Amino acid sequence: MATAFLELWRLRQKVVLVEQSILPWILATTTNIARNAQRASFRYRRMLDSLPHQEEASVESGELTYLQSALDRDMVEALQKLSTADLQLFTLVAFEGYTVAAAAELLKLTPSAAKSRMHRARQKMKAALNHQPPVTGQLAMEGKRS
Repeated sequence: MATAFLELWRLRQKVVLVEQSILPWILATTTNIARNAQRASFRYRRMLDSLPHQEEASVESGELTYLQSALDRDMVEALQKLSTADLQLFTLVAFEGYTVAAAAELLKLTPSAAKSRMHRARQKMKAALNHQPPVTGQLAMEGKRS
């Protein structure tokens, strides 16, 4: 009912009174709101039912531990390839949730310098996690031209 009155207020300039009564409009609007809610609920339930159930999605605990430890090792190796300044910036942005501008202020960098450093750090992390040699300097420029 509250949604119907909110719609009434929102559309107050367009509402047509029938025999000086708002009741027909409120009844029709409430019916439509209820139908919309029912359809949304049905779509939500259908989406939930399409997701794999716990039994179907379960992974052997040993396999999951192995995958997590392998990912942890790869991440540590990738982080070790960053310089101290880049590591501090990357940590603030990726793990602590700071914006690049806020992290730049904390590390006493200009925003453009922080943005460039963050881009290079991401490229190094991506290359390290994909087990590829990092693209740097002149090679990067040549790669963009071809």
